[in-house]
Amino acid sequence: MTTTDLAPTRTLAIQQELDQARAKGPLQHIVIPPCPELLTRLQKAMAAGEPDLNEVARIASSDVAMSATLLRSANGPLYASGQPVQSIGQAMNRLGLTDTAAILTGFLAQNAIRITSPQLQGFWERATKRALAMAFIAKRLPGMSPDLAYTYGLFCHVGLPVMMQSVKGYVGTMVEAQARVDRSYVATENANHRTDHAVVGALVARVWRLSPSLMAAIRLHHDLAALGDRFTEPEVHTLVAAGLLADHLLRLQEGLPPEKEWTVYGAKALAWLQISADELAVWEDEVMEMLEIG
Repeated sequence: MTTTDLAPTRTLAIQQELDQARAKGPLQHIVIPPCPELLTRLQKAMAAGEPDLNEVARIASSDVAMSATLLRSANGPLYASGQPVQSIGQAMNRLGLTDTAAILTGFLAQNAIRITSPQLQGFWERATKRALAMAFIAKRLPGMSPDLAYTYGLFCHVGLPVMMQSVKGYVGTMVEAQARVDRSYVATENANHRTDHAVVGALVARVWRLSPSLMAAIRLHHDLAALGDRFTEPEVHTLVAAGLLADHLLRLQEGLPPEKEWTVYGAKALAWLQISADELAVWEDEVMEMLEIG
C-alpha cells in the first residue's frame, strides 16, 4: 500500500494511458467509487517511516463491523492460539501490523465496491483467497512485500464489478467472453466496449492512490506475453507472475483444470519467480491446506 515507485518506465506510460482514456476515451463514463476515507487514512498511517499503530487501531475501532471482522480473523483457525482475543489491541498483536492492514483494506474495499450481480457471486470471497495465496507466495520470495502482494490479489480483478455497474450490456459480454474459444476474455471486452477489466481495475488503483506498481500489475495481468520484458519494472513482473501462480493454486484447491493462461505462461512465470517444480509441488499442498482452513 505504499505510494512510491523509483523508476516508473512502464508504470508512467500506463498512468498516461489511463489519464488520456479518462479524459477523452472509453473510460469517460466509467464510475469509480470514491476511495473510502478510512482507507486513505490507513494508507497514510502505513506509509510512514514507522507506521502509526495508534492510528491503525483507531481506524480498526471506528466501525463496528470492521472491528468484528478483525477479531474474527484473529480468533480464526489461521491465527488462533491460546485464549480468544477480546480487543482490537489484542487482535493487532496476534495478527501483526501487516496482516491487520491487509484485513482492514479488504473490508473497506468490499464495502466500497459492493457486488449485486449474480454473475459475480462470491467475487470478494475468491479475491480474499487469491490475496491469501499471494501473501503466502510473497513470504517465500526474497524481497517481495506480503502487504503489496495481498493487496494486489484483492484488487487484481476489481475491474469486473466496476464494469458491471458502469457499462451497459456488460452482463452479456461476460457470458460471451466466457463462452468464446477463438479469442481471450479481454479481447471480447475490448471488442464490445473499447476497454477491459484490466484497464478499469488499474484505473481504480490510480484513483484510490494505491501503489503505482500494483496499478501497473493490474493493467498487465492478462498481458502475459510481455512477462519479463525490459521495459517493465521487475516488481510489476513479480506481481503479475505471482498472481498467475496464485490463480493456478486457487483452481487446484477448487478442483478445476488449469486455465489456458497457466498452460501457456505458467513455466515463464515460475522461471521469473525462480520456483522449481519441487517447490511448486510443496506449495500446492500447503496453499490448499491453508485455504481450506481459512
